[in-house]
Amino acid sequence: MNSIKYIQDALSDLDEQVQTILLDWGIPLNEKDNLMLPILQQKKVLIQTLEDLTYLKENPPTPNQPCGISKYRDDL
Repeated sequence: MNSIKYIQDALSDLDEQVQTILLDWGIPLNEKDNLMLPILQQKKVLIQTLEDLTYLKENPPTPNQPCGISKYRDDL
């Protein structure tokens, strides 16, 4: 699945952005928090999407059946 690779690449890019913000001594701590919050929110959504796609790749649904992905999630 190409989408899994794209999500992995996006997660790597977000990690780099977070590291850049953390290593910039010119940014005050509270501003770092404000800058990183949307990045970390995006990362959380991408991680969940990656987990879902990986699950579906490993456990494809049968034809005409719901995928049942919500059954394996812990956070629901």
